[in-house]
Amino acid sequence: MDEPAPNYNREFLHSPHHVVFGLLTLGLGFLSAELFPLIVGATVYALGWIYLPDMPFFRRSVDRRRDEARRALEVLKVEEFLERREALIGSLSTSRRQRYAQLAEVCGDIETAGADTPLASEDPGTDPRLRKLDELMWTFLRLLGIEESLERFLETERRDNIPGVLKDAEAEAKRLSEELDELKKKGVSASLETKQRYLGSRLERLEVLRKREQRITQAQENLALVVSEQERLDQQIKLIRADAVATKNAEALTARIDATVEHLDQTNKWLSELDEFKDLVADLPATELRVGYNAETPPPIPQNRSRVRPIIQQK
Repeated sequence: MDEPAPNYNREFLHSPHHVVFGLLTLGLGFLSAELFPLIVGATVYALGWIYLPDMPFFRRSVDRRRDEARRALEVLKVEEFLERREALIGSLSTSRRQRYAQLAEVCGDIETAGADTPLASEDPGTDPRLRKLDELMWTFLRLLGIEESLERFLETERRDNIPGVLKDAEAEAKRLSEELDELKKKGVSASLETKQRYLGSRLERLEVLRKREQRITQAQENLALVVSEQERLDQQIKLIRADAVATKNAEALTARIDATVEHLDQTNKWLSELDEFKDLVADLPATELRVGYNAETPPPIPQNRSRVRPIIQQK
C-alpha cells in the first residue's frame, strides 16, 4: 500500500522551523513592546504560514524525516523477523538444519556467480532480485518447520496405536449394541438405562478415535506434499545456480528467479490455509530491505565440494 502524501502545513506546525520562525516574528514583535513591530511580526508570520510549507527546502526536510522514519521501521521489522526465523531454525532437528544450510550455500553460489553480471545492484541490501532468493529460502524453511511439526504429531499418534484402538472400539460398540438389543427384546429393564448410558459413552469415545484417525490421515497427506514441495524447491534453486554459473546473463538469471518465485504462489496459498501452522507460515516483512537467509549459528556442514571465491558477501 502506497504511503499517503504528507500534509506539509501540518508538518510545518510541528516542525522546528515553525518554532524558530515564530520566535523571529511574533516573539521579537512582543519583545519590542511596540505596536508597529508587533503588526509587522504578525504579518510576516501569517505570510510564512502561506508560503513556507511549500518552500523546497522545507519539503525536502519533511521528506527526509519521513524516509528516515520509514527506514527505521523497516529495520525494526527485519530485526523482529530475523529473531523469529532464528528461533524456527533452532527448533529444527540437526538434519533439517543441515539441509537448510546446504541450500543456503547454493544461494550463496548464485550471488557469487551473479556478481560477474549486473545482477547485483549498487545496494545489494535492497536489490529486489536478490531479495527473491530470501523469499525462496523462507518458503523452504517454513516447509522444513511444518515437516518437523507433522512428524512429531504422527510419532505421538503412532505410540498410541490409533488404528488398533479404533478397531477394538468399533468391535466393542457393535457388541454392546447387540447386547442392548437383546435386553430390549427380553424386556429386562433393571439395567437397561445403565447399559444405554455406557453404550453412549463408548460411542462418543469411538467418534473421537475416528476424528483422530482422520487427523492422522490428513497429516500424512500434508507431510507427503510438504516433502514433495521441499524437493521441488531444492531442485529449482539448484537450477538457478546452474544458469547463473553457465550463462553469465543477468536477464536470463533474473527471469529464472522470477519464474521460480511465481511457481511458489500455489505453495504459499496452500501454506496460508494451514491454520494449525500460522506461526510457521507468516510472510516476509513488507519492506524493500533484504532479510538474507543464513542462520546465525548454522550446523557444521561437511565440505565435500569446492566453492567459488565469494564476491558478494551475504548480509
